[in-house]
Amino acid sequence: MDGETLPLFPQGEPTRREVAPGAVHLPGWLDPETRRRLVAACREWARGPVPMRHARLPRGGVMSVQTVCLGRHWQPYRYSRTADDVNGARVARLPGWLAELGRRAVAEAYLDPAAGAGYAPDAALVNFYDAGAGATMGLHQDKDERGDAPVVSLSLGDRCVFRFGNPERRGRPWTDVELASGDLFVFGGPSRFAYHGVPKVLPGTGDPEIGLAAGRLNITLRETGLS
Repeated sequence: MDGETLPLFPQGEPTRREVAPGAVHLPGWLDPETRRRLVAACREWARGPVPMRHARLPRGGVMSVQTVCLGRHWQPYRYSRTADDVNGARVARLPGWLAELGRRAVAEAYLDPAAGAGYAPDAALVNFYDAGAGATMGLHQDKDERGDAPVVSLSLGDRCVFRFGNPERRGRPWTDVELASGDLFVFGGPSRFAYHGVPKVLPGTGDPEIGLAAGRLNITLRETGLS
């Protein structure tokens, strides 16, 4: 597994790959119409009430990806209802149809309708990777949530190298997975707190017919566990 690269399956092929215990990749899971709907929705969310921005890290660094949030605003390393680091506005709500898409994702990734029915995401992070600007994401854990419900990740646009590591350390072992537009990746259970990141986006590898000419959009759904 150390340093392994998983091949990209043709989009639309019903292939399920368990990358690690609780970490599942379903290539081509989103049909073209759903991809177009998500891209259009991302454009609307990016306009506000809280606009897409480069989040600033506690030590002063600025993330190369641009982010807009739904349901709850995320800033390293906490959630809030209002974007106090941007304009103080309350973030846009998380649409019911997007939460339902998350439930279906969990059910199909884990082959368990009950797991999907019990999934209740209340926050989403929409990240835009500008390939022309060399946007990447370093290895990190998603651990700002008060619980261990799965994270649902949806990919749109340019392909990327998604590096999925282990829960114990930032270094090896890890597995590099090539995610394409329409792919679903769900991680929970023993892999819920695995380190992961995006060391590379592959420009010009997307599907512009969905309305995204360049770059990569990634939507992640989470249960924050906050009241």
